[in-house]
Amino acid sequence: MARGTLRANTVHGKPMPSLIEPVTLRGTTFRNRIAVPPMCQYSAENGIAQPWHMVQYGRFAVGGAGLVIIEATAVSPEGRITHGDLGIWSDAHARALAPIAAFMKSQGAVPGIQLGHAGRKASMQRPWYGNDPLGAEDLARGDHPWEIVAPSAIPLDEGWLMPRALDEAGLARIRDAFIAGAVRARDAGFEVVEIHMAHGYLLASFLSPITNRRNDAYGGDAAGRQRLPLEIARGVREVWPADRPVFVRISSVDGAEGGLTLEDQIGFARALKAVGVDVVDCSSGGIAGSATAAKGPPRTYGFQVPYARAIREQAGIATMAVGLIVDPHQAQQVLDEGGADLIAIGRQALEDPNWPQHAAATLLGGPAYEAWPKQHGWWLNVRQGSLSKLGPWRAA
Repeated sequence: MARGTLRANTVHGKPMPSLIEPVTLRGTTFRNRIAVPPMCQYSAENGIAQPWHMVQYGRFAVGGAGLVIIEATAVSPEGRITHGDLGIWSDAHARALAPIAAFMKSQGAVPGIQLGHAGRKASMQRPWYGNDPLGAEDLARGDHPWEIVAPSAIPLDEGWLMPRALDEAGLARIRDAFIAGAVRARDAGFEVVEIHMAHGYLLASFLSPITNRRNDAYGGDAAGRQRLPLEIARGVREVWPADRPVFVRISSVDGAEGGLTLEDQIGFARALKAVGVDVVDCSSGGIAGSATAAKGPPRTYGFQVPYARAIREQAGIATMAVGLIVDPHQAQQVLDEGGADLIAIGRQALEDPNWPQHAAATLLGGPAYEAWPKQHGWWLNVRQGSLSKLGPWRAA
C-alpha cells in the first residue's frame, strides 16, 4: 500500500506474495490485502442487524480476509434502498452491530462498515421481489413507500418516483447524519469506515452532472457538485480516530452519456485525499439503471482495475480494486503491476468464504492449515495427513 508499512516476510527463501502479506495503514494493520466489500443482504428488520448478518460477516473473517466491510448502512431511515437495509441512525442500531464488529476482530479481520444514503434510489423493492419502486403489491408484505430525496427533482427513469430536491436544511441533516453514523460506528468498534459515493446513490448523484442540476453552491461546476460529498468526508475524518483509515467508494466513471469521466474522478480523488481520505474504492456505473442492478461499463475479468490504477497513479492515493477478480494469481498480478493497494473480492467470497485461505495455499504451493482458525485447522491437518498417503481419488 502506498502509505503502508509492510512486514518483510519470506517463504522458502522467496518474498511473501504481497496479496497475503500484512500491511499497515495509519495505525491499523491488515493481515493481508484481501477485502470483502459491501454487499447488501436486504435482511435487516427496521434497520437492525439480525443473526444472518453475524453469520454473513463472521464467516468472511473466519475465512481469512484482512478487511470485511459491512454492507451499505443507512444513516437515516429514508436513506435505505429497501426495507431490508441496515441502518445506523440510532444507538440501538449501533448496539446490534457491535457484536459483529467484535467477532470479526476476534477472528483477525479488520471490521469495516459502509455508510450510505440511497437518495433517489430509495423506497425500492428487495431485488428478489422485482427491483422496482415500492407499490400497492408491496403493502401486503408491510413494505410501505416513503418520500425520496435527491440533489434535483429528477426521477431515476420514466415512471419512477419523483424525488424531492434537498433544501439547505435537508443538506445539513444529511451531513449531520453521516457524521453521527461515523461516531456510532466508531463507538461500536469498527476500524474502517467507508463512505458510499458510488452507483448513483445520494452522494454519487450530487457528483454527477446527469443528476445534479442545482443552481446554488451545491451544484453547477465540479467544485459545487463535490461540495457536499467533501464536507461529509471532512466531517467523518474529523470524528474518526487518527489511527483508523477512512475509505470512499466512488464510481470511477458514470458509464452514461454526459456523466462523470475518469478524469473527473481523478480530480475528485485528489480532493478526497486533501480532506484526509486514505483509500479510494474504485467501482463504476450506477447513475442509470435500477437501485440494485446498476448500469455501467461492460463486465470482463478485472474490468475496473484500470480505473484503480489510474486514480492511484494520478491522484497519489491508495486504491482498492474490485470487480470480477476471481483468481489468486490474477489478484497478485494486479498488485505486482501497481494496479491497486487492496483487492476486493465480493461475489467470489459469497461462493467461497475461505477464498483468502485458498489463495494463500495457491500462492504458497500447498495448504497451510496452521493459518486457519484452530477449530478448523486442526481437523484439516488431520485430514491432510490421511490424504497425503492416498493420492488423488479416482472412480472405480
